[in-house]
Amino acid sequence: MSYHTPVLLKESIDGLSIKPDGRYVDLTYGGGGHSREILNKLKNGKLIAFDQDQDALPNRIEDNRLLLLNHNFRYLKNFLSYYGELPVDGILADLGVSSHQIDCPERGFSTRNGKYLDLRMNKEKELTAQVVVNQYPADKLSRIFSTYGEIKNAKALTGVIVKERNSRLIETINHFKEVIIKCAPKEKENKYLARVFQALRIEVNQELASLKEMLSQTIQVLKPGGRIVIISYHSLEDRLVKNFFRSGNFEGVIEKDFFGKAMVDLRVISKKPIIPSKNEIIDNPRARSAKMRIAEKI
Repeated sequence: MSYHTPVLLKESIDGLSIKPDGRYVDLTYGGGGHSREILNKLKNGKLIAFDQDQDALPNRIEDNRLLLLNHNFRYLKNFLSYYGELPVDGILADLGVSSHQIDCPERGFSTRNGKYLDLRMNKEKELTAQVVVNQYPADKLSRIFSTYGEIKNAKALTGVIVKERNSRLIETINHFKEVIIKCAPKEKENKYLARVFQALRIEVNQELASLKEMLSQTIQVLKPGGRIVIISYHSLEDRLVKNFFRSGNFEGVIEKDFFGKAMVDLRVISKKPIIPSKNEIIDNPRARSAKMRIAEKI
C-alpha cells in the first residue's frame, strides 16, 4: 500500500505555474507525490519541503534540488531565512491527513481501525487526544467540540465523557466510541464521529493556529507574481484560506485606502474552489472533501 495518494495532483501543479529555475515550497511533503511532480518541472530550480511527521522522512526523494525539513510549516519564514532560500516563487500545502497516518492503527487517526487516542501529527509532542479527553476541564472540552467539530450537542457530549472518565480512563478509540455513540444522531453516527475526531485532531496539533501563522508568512516570503496553492478538507480551514486570499486577514474584511482602493497583497486566481473530478474520487475516495484555492502575490 502506498504511503499516500496525492490529491488534485495535476490541478495543484498547474496552479503553481512552475518556472524551471524557480524556488518552490511543499509544506506537506507526506509521501512526496506533489514534490515529485514539482521536481519534474524544475531544471535548475530548488524545492524546500516541510513535514512534521518523522514517518514521512524515509520517503525522501534522492535529488540534490530537494531540501526536506522535519518541522511544522508554521516555521516557514524562519527556515527559509536560515537556509538562505528567500524569496520563493510558489508555495503548496495539502492540509489533509495522509493515508499512512489513517491506515496506521497506533496513530489513532481512524475511527474504524485505530487503537489508541493519539492523533499527533508529530509523535515527539506530548499532547495527545487521550490527554485532551481525560484531563481537559469540561468547559474547554465542550468549546473544542463546538468550535472545531461544529458539534451541536457539545455540552451533552462532554457530559457523557466526563461521567465516564471519572470512573475510569478513556484510553482506546473503541472505548471512546462506546462512550460517545449515544450522543450521535440516528443514521448519522459516522459523520458525527468524524466531526468529534476532527475537533480532537485540530486541538492536539493546533492546526488552525499553525495554518494562520503559515498563511500570514506567505506574503513575506513570496516573490511578486509568486503563487500559493492550498488544498483543504473542511469548512474551518477553507474559510480561513478563502478570507486570507481575498482580504489578507482571517475575517475577510477588505481594507481600503483613502481613495477607496482595496489594500490587498494577493490576487485570487480561483474564484471558486477547485474540487476533484468524479474519476479521482472513484480512484481515491479520501479526496472527496478536498477544496483547492489559488492566489498570486501582487
